[in-house]
Amino acid sequence: MTKKILITGALGQIGTELTVSMRKHYGADNVIASDIITEVPEGALKGGLYEVVDVVKPDQIASVVKKYNVNQIVHLAAILSAVGEAKPHLAWDVNMGGLFNVLEVARETKAAVFTPSSIAAFGPSTPPDNTPQDTLQRPTTMYGVTKVAGELLCDYYFLKYGVDTRGVRFPGLISYEALPGGGTTDYAVHIYYDALKHKRYTSYINKGTSMDMMYMPDALDAIMHLMEADPNKLIHRNAFNVTAMSFDPEVLAAEIKKHIPEFIIGYDVDPVRQRIADSWPNSLDDSAARMEWGWSPKYNLASMTTDMLAKLKIKLAL
Repeated sequence: MTKKILITGALGQIGTELTVSMRKHYGADNVIASDIITEVPEGALKGGLYEVVDVVKPDQIASVVKKYNVNQIVHLAAILSAVGEAKPHLAWDVNMGGLFNVLEVARETKAAVFTPSSIAAFGPSTPPDNTPQDTLQRPTTMYGVTKVAGELLCDYYFLKYGVDTRGVRFPGLISYEALPGGGTTDYAVHIYYDALKHKRYTSYINKGTSMDMMYMPDALDAIMHLMEADPNKLIHRNAFNVTAMSFDPEVLAAEIKKHIPEFIIGYDVDPVRQRIADSWPNSLDDSAARMEWGWSPKYNLASMTTDMLAKLKIKLAL
């Protein structure tokens, strides 16, 4: 069967790159990008199939799914961690209401659903080092609460209705294409821009704060690899730990200094984002993903930094 894929939140950090990657893999006419923005900005998605979809409006989702005979929904539309703390009502409405609407449409149309969870689904009482696949999840942010609830809701729709739901717990994602949209790990993207443009960066996350990270090409591979995986081998389905590296701002700065020796990092800690970061794991155990569907990242900190700086030099015309 030909895959017909709808991507919600397609103009976000993951969506812009995933849409391009999936169109190359599955064919441009088989991947429909959607977001709440009425007109696609200039860029890679211009000219491809695009629909305006507000995920809190189920009729809009259903209309597009039926129009294109969609059989797979990649649901990325969400409010991220830092924005979610500033606007918790909005985070609940979009993250939970949107997911519920997507799952209902999938139930009615027999579509499969991928939606990402996050390291934010863990909390300060979770074992912080080599955090197990199955462990205590008591997050202290609205974003984290919606991610845990989303994991459970996807499990429910699989168990009760047979909806083919799948997902991963993404760490911080680093990309040279689209800027991130209000997450706690965003510093690990901005630092590369400032290193190239200003030779210095002021981090809002304190030294010594380790968090899991992943380069965007690996994140895109994880989504497509999991959606192609044999369902009979999937035990966890909706919340696979995946990771590629773990570092703190000092370690990242030291890696950048290998390429830009004069680079300097300073600190002006944001208490809100620091509190969020302190509640998350230092590192994840992703052995379940490796065993059940062959997860294996291609990039580490050194290779990612080399590629990020090279690609950003071109992008910024430096």
